Amino acid sequence: MNMPSRYGLLTITFLLAASGCDVKSDAGKGTASRPGTATPSPSAPDNTASNRGDSSAKTPMDQSQSATDVKISAEIRRAIMEDKGMSTNAQNCKIMTEKGSVTLRGVVDSQAERDSIEMKAKATPGVTTVSNQLEVKTK
Repeated sequence: MNMPSRYGLLTITFLLAASGCDVKSDAGKGTASRPGTATPSPSAPDNTASNRGDSSAKTPMDQSQSATDVKISAEIRRAIMEDKGMSTNAQNCKIMTEKGSVTLRGVVDSQAERDSIEMKAKATPGVTTVSNQLEVKTK
């Protein structure tokens, strides 16, 4: 039996690898496409319009790291968590504090929760203002 030379094996390996680079398979669809052939691609959801107005909104990344601001946010969170009437949504609201100014964001289950969280924030020592941006969940 005649063994191919090392260069012959390299050439065969290269040709197989190069020919395999032309085929792209669509996972789960059992189809393949070659370069130059048009394949329809599903369009990705576009949330740009709904997110556009939200670009200046505070996020948890805006939370000040000063000891006072961290303490204020923690005290508000503790008050919310200790209130057993609060829904999971309310317990998960975002609380951002910067120089004593608190911003509340997220979705809560009722107007009563929205108002209660705002009252808890306003009652916290060191809070200067509260921006209540909590949204009531629509059913």
